[in-house]
Amino acid sequence: MIPFSPPHISQDVIDEVVAALKSGWITTGPRTKELEKRLSAYCGVESTLCLNSATAGLEIMLRWFGVGPGDEVIVPAYTYSATANVVEHCGAKVVFADVKADDFNINPDCIKKLITSNTKVIMPVDFAGWPCDFDAINRLVTAPEVKALFKPNHPHQEQLGRIMVLSDAAHSIGAFYQGKHTGSLTDVSVFSFHAVKNLTTAEGGAIALNFPEPFDNSEIYKALCISTLHGQNKDALAKMQKGNWKYDIIEPGYKCNMTDIMAAIGLVELERYDREILPRRKVIMDKYHEAFKGYDWAELPPTETADKTSSYHLYPLRIKAIDEPTRDRIMQAIFDQDVSVNVHFIPVPMMSYYKSKGYDIRNYPITYYNFSREISLPVFEDLNDDLVDQVIRAVVKAVESNI
Repeated sequence: MIPFSPPHISQDVIDEVVAALKSGWITTGPRTKELEKRLSAYCGVESTLCLNSATAGLEIMLRWFGVGPGDEVIVPAYTYSATANVVEHCGAKVVFADVKADDFNINPDCIKKLITSNTKVIMPVDFAGWPCDFDAINRLVTAPEVKALFKPNHPHQEQLGRIMVLSDAAHSIGAFYQGKHTGSLTDVSVFSFHAVKNLTTAEGGAIALNFPEPFDNSEIYKALCISTLHGQNKDALAKMQKGNWKYDIIEPGYKCNMTDIMAAIGLVELERYDREILPRRKVIMDKYHEAFKGYDWAELPPTETADKTSSYHLYPLRIKAIDEPTRDRIMQAIFDQDVSVNVHFIPVPMMSYYKSKGYDIRNYPITYYNFSREISLPVFEDLNDDLVDQVIRAVVKAVESNI
């Protein structure tokens, strides 16, 4: 059975993890701090904070910005549940926006219609590693008529003076938009390093801080270090200095720090990311493109234009002119040929919890239309060319026997 997305664990990763285990630092320590520095350099931002998940990063940034009851956060209907769940955790209202037909990403025209005086944050999602239309989104939040609607109720909101753009970049580390890496395209971006992501730390995530002046991103980083470690004003590294044991709790913080064991994996992954990981993923997607472009039933995902380059995280193939039950039959036929596929994602408004709150997928027709025809094909580093060919044969056979 060809798996869908297993992690690639090289001997270099194993050696670095063993070195971390032997070092005496297995929780947050020097490797975590080094990974933060290297991620900042990679993305082109001043400060990056590593955490135990992207979900924690999204939520902590909402809370840092003072998002709470009475506030609204606009998110795409086509995303994983974490994007919406963190808004619920804060007591704010999730406002779903429909997506574009061509690339699954949030539609800026839909965003504009949904902004009210209660809107505090927009959370675009770089679906499959394909960057959103950040120029349009950034222009929208800085437009005079939109800024005039903004009603701050927190010091950070007052300082920014507009809606914050919090990019859910869980899929898109390494992607480019107009020559700049994701992470440096909005006020703040959050990456995921979960086991199925391009760059993994087993679990984990990172916040890339990119706020404009007069914000000091290094000071925000220091404040977030406290907020994400119980509100403690000294971390373990600082407390281990001679005579520096005494600490204080200055706020009721959270517990979502990254460990040095996780960072050890990430340091090796980041070092080889542009050299090995991204190129192999691109080769796989190029082979899919070449194979499927000749079939009139295949709608191929974008991976490169003059302005954008994907991180090649997912290959979301869409089958033209089918419905959801037909898609499911095609998937089963692919599984029956020992090839694992997936769907990204079941739209959040279709989930039981969100339906119970009154959300209806019929209000997001493009989201549903994309979902009902989407099949994610395997893309992982150890998928060799022969296995890619096996996937292609299985997909073609399954589609052509079910349409």
